[in-house]
Amino acid sequence: MSQERKKTGCSEMSVDEKRAIGEHHHRGKSSERLLDKTAILCNLGIVPGQTILDAGCGNGYMSKEFSQLLNNRGKVYALDPDRIAVAAIQEETEGTNILTMVGDITTVTQLPPSAFDLVYLSMVFHGFSSAQIKGFETEVNRVLKPHGKLAIVEIAKRDTPFGPPLSIRFSPEELKRTLCLVPRATVDAGEHCYMQLFEKKEQL
Repeated sequence: MSQERKKTGCSEMSVDEKRAIGEHHHRGKSSERLLDKTAILCNLGIVPGQTILDAGCGNGYMSKEFSQLLNNRGKVYALDPDRIAVAAIQEETEGTNILTMVGDITTVTQLPPSAFDLVYLSMVFHGFSSAQIKGFETEVNRVLKPHGKLAIVEIAKRDTPFGPPLSIRFSPEELKRTLCLVPRATVDAGEHCYMQLFEKKEQL
């Protein structure tokens, strides 16, 4: 991941300047083909009995992967602001341990507090405004269990054949500087993608 760790001119822009191109909506589009799901899943440490939040779940492809790893011992919450996407997931996963919910992880949701072992966010963070980042961090800290994990998957901050403008992308180092959680491993998540892991700070 050495290339994306290099500072570019864009890294000095403020978050809101990065977002000046407009508000981000993923509209349930799938990034599945871009990711190395095996690498992602192997580094999340998912075990049966856990409770997982797939925030901004899109079409729910990762929610289904999480559900299989839990082997019906645990729960997966599939959260997305797109009602149509959530309704489709609900229909596809009826009778499983996947619970669907319409909501925005950058605001206060109806999710239970201190309930989640893992919050997973894929290909969404780059579209957050500074206010949304603050709201996201607040809500993640509210819903994570003590020492719970946050996993953020993003496209590398370098020239790639797809993805958003470099000016709104985050490198792993920029994510670490932006979020007040404990940074953990950075994982290669595909040829052009990475996953940055965090842990909830221990509350005094």
